Amino acid sequence: MILFNRPFVALRERQYLLEALDSGHTAGDGPFTRRATALLTALTGARSALLTTSCTHALEMTALLLDLRPGDEVILPSFTFVSTANAYVLRGAVPVFVDCRPDTLNIDEGGVEAAITTRTKAIVVMHYGGVACELDTITKVAERHGIPVIEDNAHGLGASYRDRPLGSFGALATQSFHATKNVSCGEGGALLINDGRLRERAEILREKGTDRSRFFRGQVDKYRWMDLGSSYLPSDVLAAALTAQLESFAESQRARQAVWAAYDTAFAGLGVGRPGVPAGSEHPAHLYYLLMPDLGTRQALIAHLAGRGVQATFHYQPLHSAPAGERFGRTGPGGCPVTEDVADRLVRLPLYAGLTEAEIARVIAAVRSF
Repeated sequence: MILFNRPFVALRERQYLLEALDSGHTAGDGPFTRRATALLTALTGARSALLTTSCTHALEMTALLLDLRPGDEVILPSFTFVSTANAYVLRGAVPVFVDCRPDTLNIDEGGVEAAITTRTKAIVVMHYGGVACELDTITKVAERHGIPVIEDNAHGLGASYRDRPLGSFGALATQSFHATKNVSCGEGGALLINDGRLRERAEILREKGTDRSRFFRGQVDKYRWMDLGSSYLPSDVLAAALTAQLESFAESQRARQAVWAAYDTAFAGLGVGRPGVPAGSEHPAHLYYLLMPDLGTRQALIAHLAGRGVQATFHYQPLHSAPAGERFGRTGPGGCPVTEDVADRLVRLPLYAGLTEAEIARVIAAVRSF
């Protein structure tokens, strides 16, 4: 079976894991944490970054930093992972779901402003497949209303919009280093901070609400409980794996881009939907999908591929019509008809750095035979 995903193992990953274990410093904020953080900020162009235990936790930190209260509203896409909404629901905020564009499957920038009310506290965008949202329009709307933009950049590490890295546009942005992502340490994430006013408080929130980091830097003689917070700091062992992955980023990206390009060339004449990449956007080959005519055909394709030793899968189901979405959120004007449509038709194909040319050819042949 050609698996849907197989995590990339970087050249020095095992070496660094052993170094971290042998160092005796396996808790967070060790030498590998500092190395990985430096590599990440250089790659994303963010003003600063804090490693976290997951992208979900980084999103929860954005909700804390926004000081969200029950009844506040946060605009976000319905076509995204549940964590994008849960982080704000946990603070009592109401997610206001906006439809996606049919070409990129990103939040429809044309529906954002219509969803804004006096209770809106943030606009959260998710760059689907690492293809940038229409950030020029969205940031102008946000500036006009004095609302911060938060980037859920779980898919977009290494991607750019008009030659500027994703993760550098929002006041805050989040990254995922889950096993399914281009860069992985099994489980992990990061909070990118572009609004310098939030840096000091973010550090406190990540350390259980204490100024423990300042204590270890010798800036205070003892650390105290200063604010809300939780334990969002990952082990330096995870940071060791992440350091190796970031050092090998160019290598893994070349391999992923080759798979994506092979698929896109092979499927150009099939008459089905493929990923849209607008001019000015550079994507990181995070995923490749096909949009079939309807749900039945999508399911038939997945079964057909499985019968030929290829594991394929669907993706996000609409949040606005999920039981929790109906309970905790509301849908913006016009509803989310595109989200409902594409969620039923989308199938993702295997895409990872370890795919061989023979395996890529097998996937292509299996799809074309259908």
